[in-house]
Amino acid sequence: MKNLKDITQAFEACIVNCEICITDSIIQQNNECIAICRDCVDLCSLGLHFVARGSKYKTDLYAICAKVCSACADECAKHAAHHHCCKECMNTCKHCAFLCNELIAA
Repeated sequence: MKNLKDITQAFEACIVNCEICITDSIIQQNNECIAICRDCVDLCSLGLHFVARGSKYKTDLYAICAKVCSACADECAKHAAHHHCCKECMNTCKHCAFLCNELIAA
């Protein structure tokens, strides 16, 4: 089940990097980044639960997760040149969105 291991790791990376980005964004008072990162954390956390229990709705979750992770990556890209945490968040969110889209197509 390589795909499930990959998506689980991607969800975990998004959660960690978004939380780091949220903390930095609070200091920088970047409300747009905070809001989308919070959504991303919540969806990726739910994704971990859906994968672990083999939910029949996990593909539906992958679709919304891909959308939100892409939006998070786009927002973080605006700050990636100046904030390392935004660059890391952008990269992990792009990767997670890519894997979610792969799993939807499979």
